[in-house]
Amino acid sequence: MQSTRTHDLERLDLTRRSWLGRAGAGALALSVPLLGRAAEADSTFDETSTLKAVTDFFGQTTEGLAQVVAKVFQEQGRPNGYLRGEEVAAAVTAGVRYGEGELVMKSGATRKVYWAGPSIGFDLGANASKVFVLVYKLEDPDAIFKRFPGVDGSLYYVGGVGLNYQRADGVTLAPIRLGAGLRAGASVGYTHYRREKSLNPL
Repeated sequence: MQSTRTHDLERLDLTRRSWLGRAGAGALALSVPLLGRAAEADSTFDETSTLKAVTDFFGQTTEGLAQVVAKVFQEQGRPNGYLRGEEVAAAVTAGVRYGEGELVMKSGATRKVYWAGPSIGFDLGANASKVFVLVYKLEDPDAIFKRFPGVDGSLYYVGGVGLNYQRADGVTLAPIRLGAGLRAGASVGYTHYRREKSLNPL
């Protein structure tokens, strides 16, 4: 009788330890994605704060801006940086654009950035405009200083707001432009981001 009782207690103890082990594994499995989301939140910008930064920068709130930002978040997720600045484009049927601005990372790192590249003109003359660029998967802020080819078929336009994607070495840039600046956004080829100002668009 005593032996049977001892055996039953041992079985109960093993069952309890097995259940605790499974419960612990389940809790760990649940905590991993939660930790991942927490880490992402610490290293990236959320959609609400991004839309506010975009509308504050352009000085206006439009349905088109909200739709464009929502589209980028749906397709690319949360950015870990953004580049805001101004550019000038001069074109007849083809031309160039030059810009300068500041790269701001969620980590707090910043860089002064200049850029240049070819563009297609929608009309005659030159124009100056603002551009806000969402930055994805840029681990090193200095890695932005290179050529970023435009992604074919990525040009999107709604409510006076234009968007296209540029991509190089796993990093994606999403320039957002308004009104007159859309001409500069009709880019063929690439945009070259530099540390120093240059008149050479190549």
